[in-house]
Amino acid sequence: MTKEIIHSLILIATIVLAFIFPKTNLANYELQITAGLFVILYLVKKLVVSQSSSSRLIESVIFTLIIVGIVNSTGGVNSLFFFLIYFLLFSLSLLLEPIISITTTITLVVFFLLSVPQGQNWKNLLPIISLAFITPFAMFLGEEYKRSEKLEVKSEKLQEDAFLFVSLLLKNHLKNIKEAVENFVGDHELDIIKKSASRMEKLIEKFEKS
Repeated sequence: MTKEIIHSLILIATIVLAFIFPKTNLANYELQITAGLFVILYLVKKLVVSQSSSSRLIESVIFTLIIVGIVNSTGGVNSLFFFLIYFLLFSLSLLLEPIISITTTITLVVFFLLSVPQGQNWKNLLPIISLAFITPFAMFLGEEYKRSEKLEVKSEKLQEDAFLFVSLLLKNHLKNIKEAVENFVGDHELDIIKKSASRMEKLIEKFEKS
């Protein structure tokens, strides 16, 4: 399975757990569990490389558990904290793959609809419907963020290659100058020194412009 599918399945399972949690006896320890999740998140940030895929996945799972848990325990669709779901979708698209926002939205919509009592006014369902409109923006933002990351890595690689290229050329010209100085007997060696110095100057100017 691809990384996107694995991450999607893990987050779907996380959302299912977040919806089941308020209906269990563990709901009485919600505050302690939330504090424990923050401690785990802190340890992950300290002990695991923050930019690694596993670290981002753990962060995503913890954020999803906390946010969906808070919303469900304070009224679900009618919760004053429902807006946190929007932030969750944007966060997941940045932390993981942009496509994650779609699978997460579909799962949330299904479970919120199942949890809504029958006979609800359609206006009460507007928060759920709004998730479908937020998702494309979250996905777009995630794609732009990933694209900028790739461009940044590519730019750093080009800079490293340029420094290496220029340093090798400069080193070669400096070697020619050194040999010419050590074996200096007349105009021929002086001409070599002038040419090498001129080439070095042009390389430096070209590198500064690029």
